[in-house]
Amino acid sequence: MIKTIERLLLATMLLAAFVALSLSSAGARSQDQFDAAGTYKAKCVACHGPKAEKKFDCAKADDEHTQTILKGKKMEKPPNMPGFEEKGINADQAKALLEYMKSLKT
Repeated sequence: MIKTIERLLLATMLLAAFVALSLSSAGARSQDQFDAAGTYKAKCVACHGPKAEKKFDCAKADDEHTQTILKGKKMEKPPNMPGFEEKGINADQAKALLEYMKSLKT
């Protein structure tokens, strides 16, 4: 009886480890698959234009742009720049989005 319980416990621990590993690698894949172009077209083009020609200053530091993407910015007159961190964008994705916007300017 004890050996059966030990085997069941071992099987449960192995299954839990497998699930944890699967979830962590799925998260890594989703980071690699972030579609900056699609995100820009869906969320940014309305205010920034198809070539990032509106309300985007390439001369500003990347960190400043990244923080603006994540936290948002209140403008002198609306519309304000919304913060996208609360909408699921992380720092790496914000940087990828910034690089995509810069590529539109060239």
